[in-house]
Amino acid sequence: MTVHFVGAGPGAADLLTVRAVRLLERAQVCLYAGTYLDAAVLEHCPEGAELVDTQHLDLDTITRHLVGAHARGLDVVRLCSGDPSVYSAVAEQARRLDAAGVPWDVTPGVPAYAATAALAGRELTVPEVAQTVVLTRAQQDSTAMPPGEDLATYAATGATLVLHLAIRHTRRLADLLAGHYGADCPVVVGAAVSTPRELVIRSTLAHVADRVEEAGLRQSSVILVGRALAAEGFVESHLYGSRERPGAGPAAPTVL
Repeated sequence: MTVHFVGAGPGAADLLTVRAVRLLERAQVCLYAGTYLDAAVLEHCPEGAELVDTQHLDLDTITRHLVGAHARGLDVVRLCSGDPSVYSAVAEQARRLDAAGVPWDVTPGVPAYAATAALAGRELTVPEVAQTVVLTRAQQDSTAMPPGEDLATYAATGATLVLHLAIRHTRRLADLLAGHYGADCPVVVGAAVSTPRELVIRSTLAHVADRVEEAGLRQSSVILVGRALAAEGFVESHLYGSRERPGAGPAAPTVL
């Protein structure tokens, strides 16, 4: 049987893809991270399915569950919070499955930063304000960042930043980023977005740390930073702009 890594989205059961729901409906074993998941997501699993909460398990133990389910000929889903392409440890788990000769595939999901931007009603790319989005994380008590991937380098570009695994370091990061974006730069924090516990904080780099500490946020959060989050009066995108200039007459036909 195949191990299916499935993006669980930001948490809500109705933000799964159709493919994800179909895989869950026939999963006889489902491994999930209970810290990030709304329990309603698991209601897509069939009655009697073996459900394993992985929030306190290491990768070797998780792999044993996956390999064991495969050996028993059972369909198994490994739910990953958000989208599996970012900070999901799929690479580490897939490497172990390859070594064990177990086939696997990946089903994408709605990333938490996209759900946060949706709740805030903001686009992360705005014409002539920000056209680049950087997904990165904090460096503290974790694996080292590769050379050149420091936050200051990204901040210097003025791109919209999406910070994962950073909520416990908000004050230090806000101080660092204020030197590049300005203390008045807009910030949006999304915590447990799309679940019954969701919270969205709109603030600035000058005040966001106070707001985060007042809310007691410690996990399940993403931080968005950038001028696009409060942009007003920006130019219209050429992509959807008029194809004709006033008084220019009809556009000439395209000649191939």
